[in-house]
Amino acid sequence: MDASAAQREALLATARAMGAARLNVGTAGNASLRLGSDGSYLITPTGLPAEACSPADMVTMSPDGIPQGTRAPSSEWRLHHDIYARRPEAGAIVHAHPPFATALACRRAEIPPFHYMIARFGGSTVRCAGYATFGTQALSDLALAALEERCACLLANHGMVVFGRDTAHALALAIEFEMLCEQYWRTLQLGEPALLSDAEMAEVVARFSWYGQPQDQDRS
Repeated sequence: MDASAAQREALLATARAMGAARLNVGTAGNASLRLGSDGSYLITPTGLPAEACSPADMVTMSPDGIPQGTRAPSSEWRLHHDIYARRPEAGAIVHAHPPFATALACRRAEIPPFHYMIARFGGSTVRCAGYATFGTQALSDLALAALEERCACLLANHGMVVFGRDTAHALALAIEFEMLCEQYWRTLQLGEPALLSDAEMAEVVARFSWYGQPQDQDRS
């Protein structure tokens, strides 16, 4: 399935918004969106800053991981490909190297339940995937494990990956995740934080199952 003009424009706008939000600098990071149920997707090109790209530079990838057109896909295309294959709810993916998430990723430790908004990403913690060289199948495998029952994870000595239902949702989650990472980093400067219990986090996870849905907009 080839991408529409609107899809290409949406992905490019997301890539540029990542830079504006300080999630990325230069050619770091990448983003993609699912094109259809066949496993095809659109991804940002490798080695080109978003500001220098046009919608036509976004790369269509086949279900078999074959790029279409003249541009080469992001070096992390395997990561995107495997998330779409494993997680049908993923409509768009953002991978970035923002300051606070990357700093925490260099600790190679998960983010514990220091704040209830951790549940926004699917569980009581946000895991940190083990280290592997960028662009490799090993990195993709480690990230998939860290994303089990989650929509975000850290990548050791690397950055973050987040997925959402569409580009706007994935970008919003990535920005929110970086904010949480900053809050946790700042908390660590004061010492180890008090953590929420398993029961407290389970209640928040359950509440997030309906939070923000149209039929429940009267709830707060």
